[in-house]
Parts: sequence; C-alpha cells; structure tokens
Amino acid sequence: MERVTVPITGRSYEVSIGSGVVAAAGDLLPDLGRAAQAFVVVDAAVAEPWLARVTASLEPRGVHVVPLTVPSGEGAKTMQVYGTLLHQLASQEAHRDDVVVALGGGTVGDLAGFVASTYMRGLGVVQVPTTLIGQVDAAIGGKTAVNLPEGKNLVGTFHQPLAVLCDVDALATLPDRDYRSGLAEVAKYGLALDPQLLDDLERDPGPVLARDPTALEAMVARCVRIKAATVASDERDAAGRLFLNYGHTLGHALERLDAFEGRSHGEAVAIGMVFAARLAVSRGLATEELSQRTVRVLTSLGLETDGPLPPARDILTAFRMDKKFHGGVRFVLLRAVGEPTVVEGVTTDELRTVLSEMGAPA
Repeated sequence: MERVTVPITGRSYEVSIGSGVVAAAGDLLPDLGRAAQAFVVVDAAVAEPWLARVTASLEPRGVHVVPLTVPSGEGAKTMQVYGTLLHQLASQEAHRDDVVVALGGGTVGDLAGFVASTYMRGLGVVQVPTTLIGQVDAAIGGKTAVNLPEGKNLVGTFHQPLAVLCDVDALATLPDRDYRSGLAEVAKYGLALDPQLLDDLERDPGPVLARDPTALEAMVARCVRIKAATVASDERDAAGRLFLNYGHTLGHALERLDAFEGRSHGEAVAIGMVFAARLAVSRGLATEELSQRTVRVLTSLGLETDGPLPPARDILTAFRMDKKFHGGVRFVLLRAVGEPTVVEGVTTDELRTVLSEMGAPA
C-alpha cells in the first residue's frame, strides 16, 4: 500500500492506494469527529460487493451507514439527481457532523462531492473511486460538479475530501471499455507532465493492460503524486492545474454534443489529445513527431484516435461553453512531451482547419 499526501494548506489529506484498501478503511480514515451517519452515494453498478465492504469498515467506527443509490455514468450528474440526494439527506436527518462517501466512478465522485459541499453549507466527503479514471484523476483535487444540457461540469464547487481510498482490486472487474477510458487519463499525465511515465507505457504496456496488481498500484500511485503536487500548487485552476485539462477542451465538447451518451469521457479525451497535438503542429509549436507519438501510444492502449466527428460549427459553438473560455478558446498545447503551455488567441479558422483534417463536416 502507498499513501500520498495532498498538501493543501489547512486541508491536507491522504490518498491510500493498494489492494484491500477498502477493507482497511476503518484504520486508514482520519478522525470523523462527531459523525453519526455516513451517507454512501453509490453507483448502482458497483454496489455489490463494494457497499458491503465499505459498511463493514465504517460501522466499527460507530458510524451508521445509509446507502443512497444513483444511476451509472454521466446520467447521475444532473440537477435532478442532485436535488433528489439533497432531499434524501434532509429526510434522513443528516447533520453537519455527518459525512458523505462517494463510492463508484468519477461521475459519482463529482456528484457526491457537490452534494457534500452544499448541504448545510458543507459536509465532509470521503472519496472511494472504483474506476481507473476516478483513482488516477477525478477523486483527487476537490473538483465537484454536475452537468447542464448546455455543457459539462458547469455547476460545481471546490471541496477537498477528508481522504481518498483507491482500492486497485476494484479495477480487476472493471469492464474493458471503462478501463481503457481510464488509460486515456494516464496517457494524458504521460504526454503533458511525465515523459518517463509515457516511456514506460510505450516500452511495455503488457502488465498494465493485463491489470497486474503490482503494476496497477505503481501506475495509480504515480499519477496520484502528479495530481497531488499540481493541486497543492494551484488548487483553483489559476495556473499549472490547467495543464491537467490537456485534451479536455474538445473532449468535453464531444461529450456534450453526444448528450453524454456517445463516447465515454476517456474516449473523448483521447480524440481531444490527438486534436491538441495536431493543433500544436499546425501552429508550429510542436513537430509532427508529437502527433505521431500521441496516436501510437493511445492506439497501443486500445483507444481510438479517429472516428466520426460532429459538424465543425457545432463543435465551435460548444467550445464557447468551456470553463476555460476567456474572450476566446484557450487550449492546453504541448511544445513537446512534458512541455505544456496555455495558448490563447486560437482563431476559428485554425480550429476549422484541424477539425476538417480530422474529418469533421463543415
């Protein structure tokens, strides 16, 4: 087991990574103060066996566990589901000393964190991610949100968790598509921030693709350390944390245009990273090798790097609802692997050209 501290001033917490972490939750969690109830917001698809394991770990701490089941996937991240959870907390007489536990994928973590941050002006939240995306990225850093039809993550808060428990045993039974989706976020770390991680993935992806527990623990821990350091230096996306959005500008647009029912988050981000690499090459910021290497590594991880795109005009409209929009679309681009920069002033003509090259209709 590895433990990584997210050293945010006054709100530091630990991320525990390894096999059997959930079973040891009673020992790993910090003091829960006067909490009498733990409201476990759980993805219906992972309730068995993980809800029973969380319950068995928490109840010896004198906390009564109350499960609150939500739909799987982005369908859970709506204002309607958010409102339903608030009513459930109120009807169960949740108080400010109680805690919320997010058990499931990154969508559950986003939703449960938002509920915890707003009910009675804030309850503590424990993140227990059961997907690769959740463990390497979404559960760490305190971003919470729900979607609107107009865009992804448009309503949310920053609310750091009390702790994060990453049990790599959960990844063994993750559906292949969900697992590959998580590998897109791992590739993002390698491309944008950790060239050695990218080298390792390219040299021998076998153990990761086979979900070897030792390889998984090392990979998750490496990504968590990157995320922890980034969040500690820029909690609210003012500078360096923006680099973690590499590939997400187009990725989020594709998710929204598909009404969150098409490509998964990781699949959309993979296309977004290919787009970002091609945009960097077209602007003379990077060489063609960046684009070629991006395609190679994503393909080796089982991710598609092309495919049908919506019309360019629809994508350009969706870009305007991106949270990084500031008088124009801002992109995280790479000069080379591990050399990210934030670029403003990208013109509509530039975007249309690259989208056209990738097959998007006008």
